[in-house]
Amino acid sequence: MSSQYERVPARRELTVVSADGTRIHVEEYGRPDGPTVVLSHGWTCSILFWAPVVRALAADHRVIAYDQRGHGRSGSPATRKGYGTGLLADDLEAVLKATVPDGQHAVLAGHSMGGMTIMAASGRASVRNRTAAVLLASTGSGRLLGSTQVLPPRFSSRRLRRFLHRQLLVSRLPLGPVTPLSKAALKYGVLAKGASPEQVAFTARIVHACRASRRSAWGRVLAVLDLDAELAALVAPTAVLVGTADKLTPKKHAYEMVDALPNCLGLHELPGLGHMTPIEDAPAVTAVIRQLVADHLTVREEGLRMPAQRTQDRSSTKAEHTAATTGITGAGDVNMTDATVTRATGEEKSA
Repeated sequence: MSSQYERVPARRELTVVSADGTRIHVEEYGRPDGPTVVLSHGWTCSILFWAPVVRALAADHRVIAYDQRGHGRSGSPATRKGYGTGLLADDLEAVLKATVPDGQHAVLAGHSMGGMTIMAASGRASVRNRTAAVLLASTGSGRLLGSTQVLPPRFSSRRLRRFLHRQLLVSRLPLGPVTPLSKAALKYGVLAKGASPEQVAFTARIVHACRASRRSAWGRVLAVLDLDAELAALVAPTAVLVGTADKLTPKKHAYEMVDALPNCLGLHELPGLGHMTPIEDAPAVTAVIRQLVADHLTVREEGLRMPAQRTQDRSSTKAEHTAATTGITGAGDVNMTDATVTRATGEEKSA
């Protein structure tokens, strides 16, 4: 396995105690004086998931990553009451208070459940006051069971699909050791058809490390997810990113988030990619994060006047508030020529 999929040695490790006493494992990388980026991973993953992105950012950024409760080296709640989106928000708030001093700011990037974590914390003043901008990658605010496309199309009954998708989420069956069969299943469910063997093996290594009981407990939370109100309260400048072949959180969720966000910077669609976008195309994800830092964090920290955000007409079509090239307003330096921006009318324009 190439070095980009190996763990990045942390410059500093610390333990943060969340509101209910759960201990959250945090790692810091890169330049201590660089602009700060905070990374929040998704369901069944860990800090290791972000290795390709951390490796790309650490040379000139201060990067903070943490294990969600019940994942990696963080503590696990003893009962189901310790699992919920409000508790994810508590954990993020505790991490930010410990790593981003008062008066300073960070770009927050969340993948899948990590994006849901950022949404859930949108009403927290201590989170809002430390947030310069946000990336929501391969995520959604609710209605996951009705839209998930993991099951083949031949399962046409809507009710049956919802039932079977829920069973997949809440299953307590152990995954066991990594096998060719489990790698094939993961590739089908969460990666693109063209994912490399290294990407498949890396994904399997991460997902298999999550204990079945914890996977199930979080699956129950995801099955009833409803963060629409919290998404609408996310006032920070926010970019949305999705792989067009994502089966877990299909691009429909990205379109809905673009419509609902009060300060959406645009939509990045990565053609043909699946759910694990930071693994499948780390350079594209890193480029979006870098542009958010340049546009919304570096300028702020230098004390310069921020460019006025374009006021968006919420009655406009998706085409009117989706950037025509990169998906981020004013992000001319991000060159993603193979991206496709899908319009509300169903038309497609190659960027």
